[in-house]
Amino acid sequence: MSDNQKITRTLTGKVVSNKMDKTVTVLVPRTVKHPLIGKVIKLSNKFHAHDEKNEINEGDTVEIAEGKPISKNKTWVVTKVVSKARTI
Repeated sequence: MSDNQKITRTLTGKVVSNKMDKTVTVLVPRTVKHPLIGKVIKLSNKFHAHDEKNEINEGDTVEIAEGKPISKNKTWVVTKVVSKARTI
């Protein structure tokens, strides 16, 4: 790998809130096997991600990538919308 290429972490999750200006809250689920019992447990984390155009709505599935800090809690940027939420 050359010096120009950077490895950036990307995660996929569901948008649970878009009430803030240019910010969405993304719920990223993961499954972990309990070390002692062996049962598979569902865990999740919430990340604040930057949405420059305010075009993402609740329920959308998005891909976020780690970037430089934008604010105190926001260091992730929405890179693409994987799927839109169904509207009735």
